[in-house]
Amino acid sequence: MCRVLRVARSGFYAWCRHRESARQRETAWLLTHIRACYRASHGRYGSPRIYQDLWAQGIRVGRHRIARLMRRHDLRSVCRRRWRRPARAVPAELTAANHLQRAFTATGPNQKWAGDITYIATREGWLYLAVLMDLYSRRIVGWAMDERMSTALTSQALEMALQHRGWPTGLLHHSDRGCQYAAVAYQQRLLARHIHCSMSRPGNCWDNAVVESFFATLKTELIHQRSFATRRDAKAEIFAYVEGFYNRCRRHSSLGYRSPLEFEGQHPDLLGDGESAASIGYGHRDDRRSWGNSVRRFFRTHGPKRLLRRDGHGQHENSVHKNGGRSTKVFQKYELWLE
Repeated sequence: MCRVLRVARSGFYAWCRHRESARQRETAWLLTHIRACYRASHGRYGSPRIYQDLWAQGIRVGRHRIARLMRRHDLRSVCRRRWRRPARAVPAELTAANHLQRAFTATGPNQKWAGDITYIATREGWLYLAVLMDLYSRRIVGWAMDERMSTALTSQALEMALQHRGWPTGLLHHSDRGCQYAAVAYQQRLLARHIHCSMSRPGNCWDNAVVESFFATLKTELIHQRSFATRRDAKAEIFAYVEGFYNRCRRHSSLGYRSPLEFEGQHPDLLGDGESAASIGYGHRDDRRSWGNSVRRFFRTHGPKRLLRRDGHGQHENSVHKNGGRSTKVFQKYELWLE
């Protein structure tokens, strides 16, 4: 073999007797933790967020070393695809001025909300998702999904946000000029709750860049990574992503690499039952009560009929309806995540 490879015998035997250096052992140990963070984020995190994850665990290592190891072992974050459907024009007299003026930061919660609609392809047809984001913490405070892109869709997202946040005063509501937001019924809802309306300029998606960025993240990290057989499957996956990962766990660079719920921990009045600043993280038990309530509300509306109840000893019992399906598997996966 040495003759074929044209190497010296002494060099071959020296290589056989060679032991791993301390640097090599440290690299192998570090790579194990990098892979664990990568799997925990479902392959969505790149080197900057994995770097923050490792520092949160007390592992002091440089970001460029993490990037080099991830590149060497083909650990890549999902990449976004850029495409946008042109919006329908709305008469100017039905729209509002752009009062937000791209000021995407707020000094406190419930000062500025931004909303928009996107659509998800399934084998049954399009599924439309409307969201409302609090620009203070980047938290999705209201969302709704339906097979039709109507005013009822945006109204459901608005009502969910108001139920979750109460009756905020001095709130600025920003959206694009879509007919779902410019509709008289929707504008009357805003007026009845003393919410000021702001709309982007015609054909200018950068006026609502924060929500557009959320949709790009959602499609990069979830939608474009799989195909959905039914709208129900897509609803279950999107619900699990928004409420189980994005709001509670996903680190945001604009928030100092904290999750929206962790960032809102400095305002305890915004947190639900069982939530606290110390309980935010991957699968913490203290988050179970508020998460369970969200799960029950969602599956009560969208199915399948698989709900959780507790027996006398505080343990979970599963009552399974004959209509199981893929969304049941998603529900079961996130129940295990809570355990």
